[in-house]
Amino acid sequence: MWGQRTLRLLLSLAGVALVTLTGYALVPANPTTIGFAYLLLVLIVASLWGFFEAALASIAATLTFNFFFLPPVERFTIADPQNWVALFSFLTTALIASRLSAEATRRALDAVARQRDLERLYTLSRALLLIDNTQPFPKQLVRKLAEIFEMNAAVLYHRRSEEFYRAGPGDFDARRNRVITAERLGSEPIAGLALQGAPMPDAFLQGIANLVAIGLERSRGQDLASQVEAARHSEKLRMALLDAMAHECQSATAG
Repeated sequence: MWGQRTLRLLLSLAGVALVTLTGYALVPANPTTIGFAYLLLVLIVASLWGFFEAALASIAATLTFNFFFLPPVERFTIADPQNWVALFSFLTTALIASRLSAEATRRALDAVARQRDLERLYTLSRALLLIDNTQPFPKQLVRKLAEIFEMNAAVLYHRRSEEFYRAGPGDFDARRNRVITAERLGSEPIAGLALQGAPMPDAFLQGIANLVAIGLERSRGQDLASQVEAARHSEKLRMALLDAMAHECQSATAG
């Protein structure tokens, strides 16, 4: 983390040095052109890395702009008072622009993350509909949950069966991010869910909890429907056997 930030800071300073070298020695330019070049560099740094790096680039650009391009040149003094206003305006504009650019970048990344979260919730909802009856529903559910959301570990306690179902490549570690929540249908708790992985917003966790509760209740409804259907077939078979026995008795009596 710190190594990456240090590298970005060094690259920001290197960008300021490159603009300064180009405008002062290689292709001499007037202060207005160099000021816009510095401002463009600050905006690029802000859009790529954020406000902290852009602020450092802004300060460095202000100092080099003063030293190399405002009279008296190669001194940290300014002879014309109007240049103080220009220098202060440049620094303020650069900092505000970098802040706005960094905020826009952050919001764009947040929007992408929210879109990805919605897509994963949709994928989980489809996966719940496609789960078959080859294995217990809670076992398949927690496995799908760990796969779709890339959880390090996931555990589901199913209250009706009073069993724990585990999935994920690792075991729970108290030093890592861990979330434990109760799954409810109305006011009645029907399961408990423990997740370990990357941090997630509360609203996103609530969406997962709601889908898990709906999936478990849907599975329960299917089990009840299967039991009712089996009982109905059993009753039909029983009635058919009784009718057959009654018919046999009548035939025997007539004979």
